[in-house]
Amino acid sequence: MIFDIGRVIVRLDPTRALTPIAAAMHGGADQSAKRLSAEGAWELISADQHWQDWQEGRISPPEWHQHLMGRLKLSLSYAEFRDAWSLVLDPELILGESLFEQLGARCQLALLSNTDPIHVECLEQRFTFGRHFPVRIYSCRVGTSKPSPGIYRAALESLGVKAHEAMYVDDIQEFVDAARQVGLDAMRFQTRALLEAELRRRHLF
Repeated sequence: MIFDIGRVIVRLDPTRALTPIAAAMHGGADQSAKRLSAEGAWELISADQHWQDWQEGRISPPEWHQHLMGRLKLSLSYAEFRDAWSLVLDPELILGESLFEQLGARCQLALLSNTDPIHVECLEQRFTFGRHFPVRIYSCRVGTSKPSPGIYRAALESLGVKAHEAMYVDDIQEFVDAARQVGLDAMRFQTRALLEAELRRRHLF
């Protein structure tokens, strides 16, 4: 069983993270207003030309911070930026650890996520669900991201299984479709109840 993290296991709240970042932005080449909303800040950051480099580990956290400071006129220190960036990961989980305990008794578990080094550090240090997942594939560590076939294959290789022997769960349909192209049994996550129904159908829960 291979799980995505964001919006499957962990709730994501970009507003919590980007409100302090937006508040530190000043008008510049990228915007005319003195202040941006959290949504506006997210649109600018996620559309940045180096976003994929950041997600795939080709830019270090200090380099990403410096890049955004220059591009968006940020006045945050690195520590302030790192702490704000980590706030996107809501401590209240969508899927509880009891589910992973039950699944872990029946099959191997792995995490597979498009994520950056700051969020990886936060996930590893502040959350405990990772203990149920011996295999953790993060895009910033393997140098490739979904929907590239390479990241799914990295998970399969780490688990030591073939594609048809694994099931993948993600909230984004494009990533579910990409997993199916590699040969995995994949489903789109919508609710815990629907997930559990699918697991029962496969005699995994």
